[in-house]
Formats: sequence, C-alpha cells, structure tokens
Amino acid sequence: MASYIARRKFLATLGGAAVAWPLTARGQQQAMPVVGYLRSGSRAASSQVEAGFRQGLSSIGFIEGRNVAIDYRYAENQNDRLMALTADLVRQPVAVIYAGDNIAAVMVKAATTTIPVVFRIGGDPIQLGLVTSLSRPDGNMTGVSFLSTATGAIRLQMMREAVPNAAVIGLLVNPANPNAELDTQEAQNAARKLGLELHVVGASNAQEIDTAFATLVQQRAHALVIDADPLFSNRRQQLTALTAHHTIPAIYATREFPDAGGLMSYGASNVDADRLGGIYVGRLLKGVGGIYVGRLLKGEKPADLPVQQAVKVELIINLITAKVLGLTIPLPLLGRADEVIE
Repeated sequence: MASYIARRKFLATLGGAAVAWPLTARGQQQAMPVVGYLRSGSRAASSQVEAGFRQGLSSIGFIEGRNVAIDYRYAENQNDRLMALTADLVRQPVAVIYAGDNIAAVMVKAATTTIPVVFRIGGDPIQLGLVTSLSRPDGNMTGVSFLSTATGAIRLQMMREAVPNAAVIGLLVNPANPNAELDTQEAQNAARKLGLELHVVGASNAQEIDTAFATLVQQRAHALVIDADPLFSNRRQQLTALTAHHTIPAIYATREFPDAGGLMSYGASNVDADRLGGIYVGRLLKGVGGIYVGRLLKGEKPADLPVQQAVKVELIINLITAKVLGLTIPLPLLGRADEVIE
C-alpha cells in the first residue's frame, strides 16, 4: 500500500518541470557509468556509510572517479524534496540507483520499473512492497535488509536490563517511516511480555522531537527506546543532548549515538550494510567494462541477486554517559557488549 500511494504521488512529480540540480556526474566522460545515490537524510551525518558503500564498490573493482561516477542526492529529511530528487535521477542516464533507506526505497519503487535498483533498508522488503521474493526478487530491485523490528524488541529488553526499576518506557518513532506501525506493534507486544507500560510518541522533524521529549517528561517515562530512522540518525546530537538534559536513559539503533554521547545502542552495523549494498551495485555494473550503453547493463540483473540479510549486529555501551546518568550497567549486559566506551 505504501508503495502504491508513493507511486501515485510520484507520477505527478515526474510530470512536472525538471528539477535544477548541479550534477558532478554530467562533467564525467560519457563512457563512465553513473550510480545514482539517494537518501532521505542528511549528507553531513552520512560520511561513514558513504565510505562503506564506496568500499563495497571498490572490492568489485569500481573506484569513484576512475571507472564509475556517483551522483549523490540527499533530501535533508524533506520528503517533498525526495520526490523531486528521485524524479530527476530517473530522468538522468544513471546505470543503477542506490536507495539508502526505507523512504528512499519506497519512492524509487514508485518511480521506475526499468532502472536497476539496489536498496539498503531496515525491515522486511516484502512487507514494504519492494519485492515479492527474497531468494529471487522480481522486477528491477534487490538489495540488503536488516530486521530492525526484531532488534527493536531486543532493545526494549536491554533497556529494561540496564534500568531494572523502569516501569514506564517511552518509544520514539517517526510516523513518516514505512516501518513505524510495525515497529510500534512489535514493541507493544514485547512490553506486554515484560510487564512494562509503553508510551509511544512520534516525531517527523526537529521541533517535534523537542515536543516528544516534553510529552515523555509529563508521562514520567523512566527510560526511552529510539526507533531506527534516518531522521533520528541525522538529529543524534539533538537526541543525545535531550536525553542528558532530562536525565532519561535511552537505547538507540546504531553505534553513532553512543559515539555522540548516547548511553547505548543495539542494531545492525550501518557501515557494513552499505558495504554489502556497494558490492551489489558493483555486481550489477560488472561487465560494463567502463563502457556505458544507454540504460542497459551487461552484468548481472537484480533478479539474479537474492536480497541479502545484514547479519552483523553490535551492542555498544557508553560507560561515561552511564556514570553521568547515575546508572550502574549490570555485568551480564556489559559482558555481551561488542564495545564499551570508557
């Protein structure tokens, strides 16, 4: 359904005027294939995942600027802008589109059935309407997924371990994320099993994040689980500052948060997932031999590449932040950590 609605909105955008956008790829030689790199978030917060993507590409033999050009498009958390960027990419002579998050993937699905697409998402690509089979994707899409919903329930359990006296826990989701409803249901089921009272708050921009925290304070939440979402990753400085200001222990989806002063994170490695995505883009490009021929690839097709499950997950705990919050992290939880920041 999300894909259908996005497609209807997108067709109107595609029929409009072309979006003016400076393309470094236009200055490249005609013979060099171009990869359209699309994300809904901010480039300023994406340097590590970009590097992971380029690492995957280079492992297949494609080096940016040497035998492949990458046309980077970031919507800076503005979905209307994402529509326009997607429409412009479809109009360009790109060999492959890389959709780096859920919203971008759904948007690209609505935009083209001919350009090969590699997605990197958190969640089930079948439920999101991207493919009908993981083992043999139909159409023009394949990619990498990590089950953020499953890890979300584990994050709730870990938060309970870290704050054993917590009876009321908040869950922050972005309602614009296609996974938000499913993530909320899974968290509610997990909360029931743990005997916890769960308060769900939503935020789709920076101002709404502030409002969500004010609501959680009123609801006397003892701890917080923050859902996986590009907006939250881009606003991690704001989120970690708010949790510190309100003295609310929080667990996040990726290690970038503890690195920025958050308490702890559990989830898939974003860098590793993008590395795998880069490998798939390279495999689609393989065989082009540096010669770009229209929009047809001489390498493998998306249907030849099963959707990969990113299996590398990591638990990161920041003991400096724990001390500031007055928390003593239980030894069994510390023992399971892949990295402890001290």
